[in-house]
Amino acid sequence: MKLFTAMAAAVGILTAATAFAETPAKGDPAKAQQIVSTLCIACHGADGNSVDPNNPKLAGQHEAYLLKQLQDFKSGTRASPVMMGMVAALTPEDMKNLAAFFTTQKNAGGKAADPKQVELGQKIYRGGVMKTGVPACAGCHSPSGAGIPAQFPRLAGQHPEYIVAQLKLFRDEARANDPGRMMRDVSVKMTDKEMAAVAAYIAALK
Repeated sequence: MKLFTAMAAAVGILTAATAFAETPAKGDPAKAQQIVSTLCIACHGADGNSVDPNNPKLAGQHEAYLLKQLQDFKSGTRASPVMMGMVAALTPEDMKNLAAFFTTQKNAGGKAADPKQVELGQKIYRGGVMKTGVPACAGCHSPSGAGIPAQFPRLAGQHPEYIVAQLKLFRDEARANDPGRMMRDVSVKMTDKEMAAVAAYIAALK
C-alpha cells in the first residue's frame, strides 16, 4: 500500500508537469547586460553566480523557468518584497532578455561540508522517503540535478540555504507558484532534517 501511495504521488507530480511546460523565452542576452550590471549584480553577481547563500544562483538555469519566475514576481503570484520591487519597472522584453542572459552563463557549482548529511540527502533525492510518501527528487529534477528544460528547474550546485528556504516556503504555503501544487504537496511531507540533507546533496551535484 505504501509503495502504491508513493508511486501514485510520483505519477501525480509528473502529470502536473505538463502545466509547467513553457515556450522558450527567445530573448537577447546582449540586451540584458545593462540591466544585469545595474539591477541584478548586487544580489546575483555579474554572471548569475551569487556569493550570498540567501540569493539563488541563476547561472545556467533554464530560460523558460527564469522567465516564469520573473513574470510571477511581476504579477505577485510569487511573493517577495525585494524581487517584486526589482521587476516592477521591467518590460516583458526585459524579462525575456534577462532569462536568456542568465541561462547562457556557466554555473560555478557548489560543495557540501557534511558527508553524512550528503549521504542521507542522496538517498532521499534518488529514492524518496517511502514511509511518508516523499517521491524521489530525481524523478523531476533528473539524477544529475540538471532539471528538465521548460518543466523543472536546474538544482545542481545551488546554495543549500536557499534550497531549504524555498522548501519551507512551499511547506508553509508562503510560496504558491508551483503548478499543480507539486512542491507544496512534497515539502509538507518532509522534516527539517530531510530538507537540509537534500539541500546538501543538491549543492554537491555538478
